[in-house]
Amino acid sequence: MTETKNNETVLVLGATGKTGSRVARRLTEQGIEVRKASRPGFDWNDRSTWMAAVTGISAAYVTYYPDLAFPGAAEAIRDFSKLAVEHGVRRLVLLSGRGEEEAVVSEQGVRDSGAEWTVVRASWFAQNFSEHFLLEPVLAGEIVLPAGQVTEPFIDVEDIADVVVTALTTDGHDGEVYEVTGPRLLSFADAAAEIGKASGREIQYVPVSAAEFAAGAAEQGVPEEEIEGLTDLFTRVLDGRNESLTGDVEKVLGRPARDFSVYAAKAAATGVWNQ
Repeated sequence: MTETKNNETVLVLGATGKTGSRVARRLTEQGIEVRKASRPGFDWNDRSTWMAAVTGISAAYVTYYPDLAFPGAAEAIRDFSKLAVEHGVRRLVLLSGRGEEEAVVSEQGVRDSGAEWTVVRASWFAQNFSEHFLLEPVLAGEIVLPAGQVTEPFIDVEDIADVVVTALTTDGHDGEVYEVTGPRLLSFADAAAEIGKASGREIQYVPVSAAEFAAGAAEQGVPEEEIEGLTDLFTRVLDGRNESLTGDVEKVLGRPARDFSVYAAKAAATGVWNQ
């Protein structure tokens, strides 16, 4: 195996996303050339955009939108990985979801590609509360999800980015599956309380049924096919299967994962929850 050198180019798919933007920034700070790819320039549903992304790169960070568990993901990951290796890509790092059976099926395309591969299975992103679909509910003071009282080891996206960059740029990670979690289990009510404490606002968590969640998402204009996938994903994955911690962040980075309270304090300091 060969470490990524500064004169090589690394492809980052989803470079405007929560993990991709951080991975791209870290690589650039290390002096590594980055090819940023995201829609519309790169589109998983338009294979004519794939060739320009993979030509002339040595390694790639692969993220799939909307989720590896969605229909069509496994075929897309398989075919993209094959194309990448055919055009000289030696190392692939794939972002996957913890506890998702369909995502494991999608991972196989990277495993079978012939490249050095690493899979990073992440638990629920802490940044979903500040940079994604839960920001508006937090601003409204009410987080509504079909998650009951289940607990989740929320992972700081900064830790995911650190793990991914390490796997992309250093040896010793070929064939590894890292399940990255935060250091503490919290319910969504706990997370709401942490955010409220950090932001000085009253934030409540309201558990609802899957049908109620789907109806609310439709009212907010979320596309029907995305609602179906998200609802199914939430109701299955948030069933307690991920109520455990791993030490994989520390295994890779040599330090513990960031606590949710640290994330909440930093996010609150940006003013994102006081718009």
